[in-house]
Formats: sequence, structure tokens, C-alpha cells
Amino acid sequence: MTAMQDRYVVIGNPIAHSKSPEIHARFAAQTAQNLVYDRLLAPLDGFARAVSDFICQGGKGANVTVPFKLEAHALATSLTERARAAGAVNTLKFEDGIILGDNTDGVGMVADIVRNAGVAIAGKKILLLGAGGAARGVILPVLDEGPAELVIANRTVAKAVELASQFAQHGLIGASTFDSLRGQFDVVINATSASLANDVPAISPGVFCSDTFAYDMMYGKEPTAFMRLAAAYGAQVRDGLGMLVEQAAESFYLWRGVRPDTAAVFTELRENLQAK
Repeated sequence: MTAMQDRYVVIGNPIAHSKSPEIHARFAAQTAQNLVYDRLLAPLDGFARAVSDFICQGGKGANVTVPFKLEAHALATSLTERARAAGAVNTLKFEDGIILGDNTDGVGMVADIVRNAGVAIAGKKILLLGAGGAARGVILPVLDEGPAELVIANRTVAKAVELASQFAQHGLIGASTFDSLRGQFDVVINATSASLANDVPAISPGVFCSDTFAYDMMYGKEPTAFMRLAAAYGAQVRDGLGMLVEQAAESFYLWRGVRPDTAAVFTELRENLQAK
């Protein structure tokens, strides 16, 4: 690192697994940006202190991952509309004494679905599985695309109803339990953590058909259990690796004012995953 390089980090606990440094190093080389990007392991009870220390050391910005996204939201002195709606922050920008909080997860997912996969959300019936932080972060960007309807389904309906009411002014949005879902959907998005346990949400396979696009926010070397279920009923499937790259690109744009080309980085990450 040279004295002239701007500093960025991804903060989390644990953090060793994060692919963000590799992604942002490729973005920086591609766009000729003079920066360095590292991992920062923050103590579970020391997120705010870690951010403060990093700012004092000249840090310009940070990505935030588990379990600090809610704390990052509270720490920010200014929030973008999508961060305010999400109630969580995954990107911080430090400038002129202001800590700007943004959430790029939803816009990253939408970019991967609409631009990379070529699947329209506008005018379509969308099913969002889960009502936790991952789901909350993508609702506004999905509604901004103008779907015909967005249904939030959750194991317990109360959380889904609460989310639907919070975003009702942004579009037609409903709530359901998993087991009361009826009819087919154009796009089904899995925002639950079931794939981490090689499991699937307890939904009827009747939500899928040959015209359905099924998207899992999780990713791995092999298709997730959710992707395998959807594919068995004829759906087109995609995992969340592209979302990871696209949300990073949106953070990079917030910090640097330039948009990197994500296609080559996505291809390289996919090849590295398959090679493991």
C-alpha cells in the first residue's frame, strides 16, 4: 500500500470467507482507481469502535456484513432512501464528517435478475420467500421495477404482514404463510436461510411452472436445494453469485463515481467456485 491509496474494508465477524477484497481489487484494476481494500474483523461488541478507528486512520468507506448491518444503520449519520427502507446498511461512505449509509443488496439483486439474466420484473407476479433482513433489503428495489404484484411469504404470517404494510405505499403488495400460497408466480425469490442447511422453504411446488424464474440469494459450487426443487418443476433457476458482484459494483460506484464491468468478474468468480 502507498500513502496515496484510498482505503476501504469489509467489516464482519467472521470475515475470512469474504470475497469482497478480490472483487473490489478487480474493479479497481479495471477502472484504474488507486485504492486498497482489506478485510476487517470487528469484535462482536466493538463495531462502532472499529469503524471510528478506521475513519481516524483515513478510511474512505466500508462494506458491512453479518452481524453488523443493523448497527451500521444506527451508526450512519445520513441514510439513502433504500437504506432507510431496508432498515439495514451494507455500505458506508465517510466524507466531510458524514457517515453515509446505503444498502446495495436489493439493487444488486435486481440488476442480476433484469440485466444479467434478462428476466423482467415489471408487470410480473413476484413471490418473495422470507421476511427477515435479506427480504427487507430487496423489497423497495423490486417494487421500483413496477411488478403487477409482490407477495411476501413467511413461515409465520405476522412478519410478512408487517413488512407488506410498511411498503404498501410503493406498490401492490400482499402477505401469506408458506402453506397458504396458491397459484403460480413469474418470479420466485428465496430470501430465507434454508439453503445454508441444504433445505427448502415449506412451499407448494405449485408456485413453479415452466415459465417461472426462481432465484436463490445464496450461492455455492452446486445448485441449492431450492434451485433443485424449482428446476424439477420446470423453472429457470439462478443463484445469488451475480447479486454478490452487482451489489459490490453499486458500492464501488457510490465510493468512486465509476461503474465497473461486472461480467468478467462474475465469470472469474464462477470459474473459481467450480474449481474448488
